Amino acid sequence: MTTKAPETKIVDSYRVACDGGEGALGHPRVWLQVDETKGYVECGYCDAKYVHKDFADKVSES
Repeated sequence: MTTKAPETKIVDSYRVACDGGEGALGHPRVWLQVDETKGYVECGYCDAKYVHKDFADKVSES
């Protein structure tokens, strides 16, 4: 059995909402704050990585 890699999303805002994106199979909606020095934040529920567009070429996807 293999596990899917967490999704990486490029966003325009430093404050984003994550609900797992799978409707009833997702998770409770949480608000996340993108770190303005690192350029990204990871969701504690689903491990999705949100990268601010200004850091898209500086942050690796792993």
